[in-house]
Amino acid sequence: MALLAQNPSPTPPSSAQAELSKVEEWVLSQGAKESIAPELAAILGLGSDRLPVKLKSYRTSDGISLTFAVSTNPKQEGIVISALKTRADKMEIYSVGTAWLTDRSGTLRQTIAVDASGAKVLPNNSHAAKFKDIKAFFVKKLQATSPTATLSPSPRRSATAVGGKEIK
Repeated sequence: MALLAQNPSPTPPSSAQAELSKVEEWVLSQGAKESIAPELAAILGLGSDRLPVKLKSYRTSDGISLTFAVSTNPKQEGIVISALKTRADKMEIYSVGTAWLTDRSGTLRQTIAVDASGAKVLPNNSHAAKFKDIKAFFVKKLQATSPTATLSPSPRRSATAVGGKEIK
């Protein structure tokens, strides 16, 4: 994977590895088709064109959009998690906040700050706690929206085919 070589010292994956891959599957199956701006894709090391993604986004009470975006470009794998607030200033509309590049293992690859002047790379440890909180937020959203998406296998669960018919 090309993304691994871009940051020689990624943060170790959290214990939420399995959960994050389930969130990725959920977003790919039910998320909205969007794209990430070329400038953000470039600074994250995901190419210089608009990056097609599927995403789930939730707005907080203070107007910040928490977004989980999964690349749908087979050549540019990656998950971008962000906490951005859209602002309008005179004739300009821009986002302010933080975005993180990760993968289904949950390993933090890159942290960027976004503001009116553009985006800049930050040390991964500078916003690692917030990254962990937003990952946990999306795991909880997955659990709340699809109670059948258990995060650990249940030994009592019977094998059930699609449509609810038991397999014998």
